[in-house]
Amino acid sequence: MDAARPVDLTGHVALVTGANHGIGAATARALAARGAAVLLTYLRLDGPRDPALPSTYQTQRAGSADDLVAAIRAAGGSAEAMEADLTDPAAPAQLFDAAESRLGPVDILVNNASGWHQDTFRPVERPDQPDRPGRALRAVSAASIDQNLAVDARAAAQLIAEFALRHVCRGAAWGRIVGLTSGGPMGFPEEVSYGAAKAAQENYTMAAAVELAEFGITANMVHPPVTDTGWITDAVREAVAASPEHVHVAQPGEVAEVIVFLCSDQARLITGNVIRLR
Repeated sequence: MDAARPVDLTGHVALVTGANHGIGAATARALAARGAAVLLTYLRLDGPRDPALPSTYQTQRAGSADDLVAAIRAAGGSAEAMEADLTDPAAPAQLFDAAESRLGPVDILVNNASGWHQDTFRPVERPDQPDRPGRALRAVSAASIDQNLAVDARAAAQLIAEFALRHVCRGAAWGRIVGLTSGGPMGFPEEVSYGAAKAAQENYTMAAAVELAEFGITANMVHPPVTDTGWITDAVREAVAASPEHVHVAQPGEVAEVIVFLCSDQARLITGNVIRLR
């Protein structure tokens, strides 16, 4: 295995969810730069603004992936975009249909999209009560649980299942699945449903690594460090600097490089891992 050889993904087709900003956008750009044709999926989120978050972050989340597709094409790459609500159980099959019709059979799946919605088991005394980074904190509810699980767990599992079914039916022998996770063995305080949903996705992905290995598919999870996807404030940077757990605030492109490597031939022996970045 020659890790020094440049990653070449020419001839491969990737489906990247949550690709209109942040790590998803950086991953789509990096995969395309290595020759992969990429379907960027996203959902524009333009709900009530949280004053604790930078306005640019919320603007990015509310935008489409059209500019990124144009940039990829201008650089000589191949990309398409499709908006899809992953809480719709029909969305995974529709995304694969679109990818196949526009680009070809998908052999790289990046489960990056998130239904993130912070919640807590602690009693919330007022509607604007802040969490540690100063964002509005809410009590656990059926809605907060469903919001997180529908995207981070159920949709991720459906996408893996659709990927596997089509892969096996066409007799393919090469495939890559990469998911993004967060939290840890003690859960994710103040983001408890998000942490639980990511733990579920980890479990699904590890099972996929075992069950799909015979078909040439690897499956791994990447646990990014605190990453500046636009939501980082001075208070967050100070918390990271003071924490013994964190090393630095990463950039989306740094995380994307790890994901790209896991999609490469050089990473063919890496499967069934949760790779924690610092």
